[in-house]
Amino acid sequence: MEKSSNRTIAVFDFDGTITTKDTLLLFIQYACGTRSFLLGMLLYSPLIVLMILRLYPNSKCKEKIFAYFFKNMSYTKFERLGEDFAHFACKKIIRPEMAERIKWHLSQSHKVYVISASIEEWVIPCCRVLGDITVLATKVKPDLSGFISKNCYGQEKVNRLLEMEPGRNTYTLYAYGDSRGDKEMLAFADFPTFVH
Repeated sequence: MEKSSNRTIAVFDFDGTITTKDTLLLFIQYACGTRSFLLGMLLYSPLIVLMILRLYPNSKCKEKIFAYFFKNMSYTKFERLGEDFAHFACKKIIRPEMAERIKWHLSQSHKVYVISASIEEWVIPCCRVLGDITVLATKVKPDLSGFISKNCYGQEKVNRLLEMEPGRNTYTLYAYGDSRGDKEMLAFADFPTFVH
């Protein structure tokens, strides 16, 4: 049911929803090379297994892996790699049907957000091709040793939306997600769509 204000917001997850693949892993491989990527994944495989078994927090595992690959890189280079990744790799994995859905929401004058646990330095440029979208994603420390924001996952997605759009009873909310990291956002929406 549309709210009385007729204001509508659409929120999209990024990895696996707008894209067909997880961009964190793709970006690491793109930025650091396949050999370094495989060695790093091997090194952190015990921690990744614990995370999959929910015995170690997703956010801490992700932060440790991120710091391993990028803490010795300059922020300028990292930012440039994010732009390059968006230009050369990301557009190839965008789901056409989700791009069309975003286009439809924008054509209806709906406010569109992408809320992602991935890093804003590549999510923002990847989303530019999709239209006038506001991106709320994980923010990194300037020295790339970790994150300055909470990992934008689970309840944090709802929290980040409410920071931008606090009057929840004043708008109708559509949400699109594909994983347990989107569960809270989908439950929060008037019109949730689980993307397979």
